Amino acid sequence: MKALVLGASGATGKLAVRQLAQRGIEVRALLREGASLGEEPIDLASVEVRRGSIAELDQAALAGLVEGCDAIVSCLGHNITLKGIYGAPRLLVRGAIQGCCEALRRGGGGKRKLVLMSTTASEDRELREARSAAERAILAALTLVLPPHRDNIAAATYLAEVVGRDDPAIEWVAVRPDGLVDAPSPSPSPYELYEAPRRSPLFDPGKTSRVNVAAFMAELLAKGELWETWKGRMPVIYDAGQAAGRDA
Repeated sequence: MKALVLGASGATGKLAVRQLAQRGIEVRALLREGASLGEEPIDLASVEVRRGSIAELDQAALAGLVEGCDAIVSCLGHNITLKGIYGAPRLLVRGAIQGCCEALRRGGGGKRKLVLMSTTASEDRELREARSAAERAILAALTLVLPPHRDNIAAATYLAEVVGRDDPAIEWVAVRPDGLVDAPSPSPSPYELYEAPRRSPLFDPGKTSRVNVAAFMAELLAKGELWETWKGRMPVIYDAGQAAGRDA
């Protein structure tokens, strides 16, 4: 299997590249000019580096990027700077996901897998997830004033509502971490998975280590049974012991 990693130079993307490589999955990593995969040792024999910005690739370049890949792992996000938050492209993640999905459909070759790093701010509408009126009001306001928040939700919504569960070319999972943190160890620790948030992402967020997100994304591609469990869904991931919240 070969997986294309978008956002491979980001804090979670670097970890995803390593977690995939450790499971024997070949990686094609898209890096901006001047970016790197980090300083920790990695078996570069299993990693193919492509250079460029996903937002600047045309249809032909996207087709070449996804060609030969069995899966796409998106760890894309916006830089936490004024330019990153309010500058172009405001729909970086949504645009990349749509562009890659269209390239996969045009390329043919059977179903491919797409794993999106999303957020607990995204909602699995099929589950009618319980949220208070205050939560909904604040999240709606954030969608209006914070382009990255709107972008993250738009990307997950595209998968759920446009790609859906019966697309002939694409199967997907949108992984929803809560309160992303950097773990002291580069190795994953125990984590827990739920179909819906167990805590309020606004008023009582839990914690999810980036390395655990990366490990789960890699496990989804490495283990067929795990993929079958979560495909077409939006699992929420917490570090072990962090899920106690609403139901505690």
